[in-house]
Amino acid sequence: MEPLTAFDRLAMCQKPNPRARLRLFCFPFAGGRASAFNSWVDELPLDVRRQIELYSVRLPGREVGQKERLFTQLSPILDVLAPIICSYLSLPFVFFGHSMGALLSFELARQLRRQCMPEPVHMVVSAHRAPQLPDPHPPIHRLPDLEFLAKVRNLGGTPEEVLQKPELMELLLPIIRADFAVCEGYAYMTEAPLDCSITAFGGIDDGRVSRRELSAWHVQTSNSFSLRMFPGDHFFIQSAQVHVVRVLGQDLTQVLRRLPQGS
Repeated sequence: MEPLTAFDRLAMCQKPNPRARLRLFCFPFAGGRASAFNSWVDELPLDVRRQIELYSVRLPGREVGQKERLFTQLSPILDVLAPIICSYLSLPFVFFGHSMGALLSFELARQLRRQCMPEPVHMVVSAHRAPQLPDPHPPIHRLPDLEFLAKVRNLGGTPEEVLQKPELMELLLPIIRADFAVCEGYAYMTEAPLDCSITAFGGIDDGRVSRRELSAWHVQTSNSFSLRMFPGDHFFIQSAQVHVVRVLGQDLTQVLRRLPQGS
């Protein structure tokens, strides 16, 4: 067996597609795992599946058993991911990120632009307020364990059977804290809007991110912007996954239609 490359360790492609015209990079939420996106390819429309290659991004140190350093700030994560992803940008690509993943994918797109590298042709930012808006929620990543876990449980997203396993939570707690530290320590810097189109996804009953905060993403693109709302709370990508993937498929269909023939 050939040794894993740096990219293989930090992303998963369950179904490589040599005929792909477009790559889709999916970024997980805080405490989430790349495997959350494993089933999405099979749920996309057949015509889209035939033309894309989906990569689920693993953040450094975030998967149990990984030996990479567990960063608690955004910049070092970008410094690790940018050069690795750059080697896979021979095709046009789309970023999808949920919650923390939306913030990460947005800043990664800006870092690629600063480095004069290819930029995404489209971005889907899900369940995260526009980055120029201040965080209205008090930070929680420094709370004592019991208080922190109570906050995590209230957010949803982490299965109760996982939260009830002390041995597993001992491994996961530093990862979840690190993710919240990244988000809560984020400081927005003004730059020109991105050239790619942006779609914002939101949950109708999400108590953390409002429709207004999602709509504010429109200032981050010089291209087209759309907002799609789904039934569910902050983790509507789980409770309404079939609906979410269907709408994502519609976005990807539009992107594929805009690509030059032969690309």
